[in-house]
Amino acid sequence: MLVVSTFIPDQQELVERLKIHFPAVTFSFYENIDLVPSEEWTAAEVLITYGEDLKPHHIHDASALRWIMVTSAGMELMPLKELDERNILVTNAKGIHKIPMAEYTLAMMLQTARNTKRLIASEIEGKWDRNTPISELNGRTLTILGAGSIGGEIARLASAFSMRILGVNSSGRGVPFIDEMYTLNELDIVFPQSDYVVSVLPSTIETRRLLKEKHFSLMKNSAVFINVGRGDLVDEKMMMHALEHGEIAHAVLDVFEVEPLPQDHPFWKMENVTVTPHLSSRTKGYQPRALEIFQHNLQVYLQGGSDYQNIINVKRGY
Repeated sequence: MLVVSTFIPDQQELVERLKIHFPAVTFSFYENIDLVPSEEWTAAEVLITYGEDLKPHHIHDASALRWIMVTSAGMELMPLKELDERNILVTNAKGIHKIPMAEYTLAMMLQTARNTKRLIASEIEGKWDRNTPISELNGRTLTILGAGSIGGEIARLASAFSMRILGVNSSGRGVPFIDEMYTLNELDIVFPQSDYVVSVLPSTIETRRLLKEKHFSLMKNSAVFINVGRGDLVDEKMMMHALEHGEIAHAVLDVFEVEPLPQDHPFWKMENVTVTPHLSSRTKGYQPRALEIFQHNLQVYLQGGSDYQNIINVKRGY
């Protein structure tokens, strides 16, 4: 059986581990899906991908393809219609991001509370400024949009700082470490209470452009908005207006409508915006965790079982 992968592990030992565990499987690795020879693509039964390079014509040409392992959580760039028509099994790496993304989020909350950007600027200038405003997380209210696996881990860490934690998800179902739960229809209730609003929402029909101008006007003018989910949650021009007019104090943005973020984008130079290049989930633990899920699912696949982890409903996109 042939497995083609455009997900290339940085550590060779991860590749060797696959070959040792599955000696009857042939693994071929390519930096880009268009570099895969046509004879291999036609014969490939399994594809491992980040989910960003697969197009409808690839599905049409892959006559033997039965299963795709997406080593990320996002599915918005996948040709879901074609996958559904072919009844191809799709699994993803949901759950592996919770530790790095939660740590990133807490780090950014602490940086804004401790005014780290200003402290670094003072250090560079050799300026001894003890009047730098400093605040605490203790007692503040954190709202998590997308209270699932990642949101729950953010809540667990935030609880150590004695924060009040509000959670928002599609069902309103309770999540450990979250004090109060709300649905996506109740944003008007939670935003006026929030000192920090963190979004880990995926890109779906329900979440695209979910946040409107009124939502930022409802937030405290001291609030910090952090987006580690998807950039299409909010119109960037509208968010920029909110930041320029003091409707919120700061935005920490790891995801954007267009990536990479253009060099001439105003966000780069705005003092009340922190830009990071979509890396909140990327640590040395990312690839090993993704391959653990793949190895489990490959064993199930070879045995003809059904106990797959993270099966995607391609009709819904998640």
